[in-house]
Amino acid sequence: VSIMEESSSTSTQKVVAVVGGGLVGALNACFLAKRGFSVEVFEAREDIRKAQIVKGRSINLALSHRGRQALKHVGMEEKIVSQGIPMHARMIHSLGGKQSPIPYGKKGQYILSVDRANLNKELLSEAEKYSNMKLNFDHKLKDWSAETGLMTFDRSDGSKQQIRADLIVGCDGAFSAIRKQFLRCGRFDYSQTYIPHGYMELTMPPVNGEFAMKPNYLHIWPRNTFMMIALPNLDKTFTCTLFMPFEEFEKITTGDEVIEFFQKQFPDSIPLIGVDALKRDYFRLPGQAMVSVKCCPYHIGDKCVLMGDAAHAVVPFYGQGMNAGFEDCIVFDEIMDQFSEDFSVVLPEYSRVRVPDDHAIADLAMYNYIEVRFIQISTLTMRILINFSTTQTVPFVSLYCFQVTFTRTRYHEAVKRWHWQNKVINCGLLFSVTGGVLGASYVLIKNPPSVNKLITPAEEMWNRLTAVRTP
Repeated sequence: VSIMEESSSTSTQKVVAVVGGGLVGALNACFLAKRGFSVEVFEAREDIRKAQIVKGRSINLALSHRGRQALKHVGMEEKIVSQGIPMHARMIHSLGGKQSPIPYGKKGQYILSVDRANLNKELLSEAEKYSNMKLNFDHKLKDWSAETGLMTFDRSDGSKQQIRADLIVGCDGAFSAIRKQFLRCGRFDYSQTYIPHGYMELTMPPVNGEFAMKPNYLHIWPRNTFMMIALPNLDKTFTCTLFMPFEEFEKITTGDEVIEFFQKQFPDSIPLIGVDALKRDYFRLPGQAMVSVKCCPYHIGDKCVLMGDAAHAVVPFYGQGMNAGFEDCIVFDEIMDQFSEDFSVVLPEYSRVRVPDDHAIADLAMYNYIEVRFIQISTLTMRILINFSTTQTVPFVSLYCFQVTFTRTRYHEAVKRWHWQNKVINCGLLFSVTGGVLGASYVLIKNPPSVNKLITPAEEMWNRLTAVRTP
């Protein structure tokens, strides 16, 4: 077994090791290299830019303001935006086939549908442009020390590599190898929650070379206990993702049962996806699990920090997983500026600032997991109209559209404002109803109804008869 060791002691330039070459790891490497550190990225998989099949999650991504600001900081925003498709609204598909758009924000505001694999490739290529950057693939982390910063990596050919870093940045996903070391430390809180729903991806091909549905929308088929969504791709396809309890996935065992299920729940999608494709693709992979991860703190001493899914994996129902991970990078960079790159101060401050926000977006994602499935077009439209109309006159702001999606308002502050706003709206509705009841009561007291108006038909007939007999 060959072992190579590199030490940061031979140079005054600080060595930063980024473990994980996914979206957040690749972007973070750009941030750190831009600062002048000697950066090495270690990824357990092969280079996805050369791989014929890209392994890993493939749920399409919705890029919004937070993610765009992080990309802008490293000069990548325009390039990535040009490779995305704007989605100006949700398009709700009813069981009867009616389509109803619900805008995300004000006119001109939109989120972007972006391809996960392509975005990852672009970020790796950008990182590789820095002269103080080295990308290492096929490097699986075996062990690391929080005291010395020494890391050991295994390779598929049986060899090992060691590196000593001044800072280790764990960006290696929801099942982080870096985070395992945190579990050995005292006063480290950790929880993970699997939801009972899984997901399955299907493809809606183009029709005559064009999109099968209107492309500038995030299409949603809400069906109470489950739902399907569809996001547009540059090749004119839609990636459809079916979210459903695992027990429901398991009930469907034949191609005919697949078609029967879709005819009952998503009839308008069958001719667009195709009967044969549904029968084939439904059984290509089983339903995939989704997990929510929370932990605190995000750092150990001045040697290691967690970011992205390694720190806060979230379920995908709020469209903020990638955006929150990208914002981690820019928040860390801002704190580095604030404390002059002093890791002993930067890391604990990053935990203090970022943990409440990441926990808040994890909670919001779980909340939306329940809400979106039960979405009713009438009630949702009414709520959005109330939010939108109040934003034009008083400082109310729709949580999703204006704070989470289109600003960098801290997630936990957005949640506080949302709760406050809901209380005010509910109180307003209560006062309106109470005022209406009191007003009606006052009118009745001041203008009591005529006794004649309260007599029975029989009494009225008797009065008429007796009136005729009177001289």
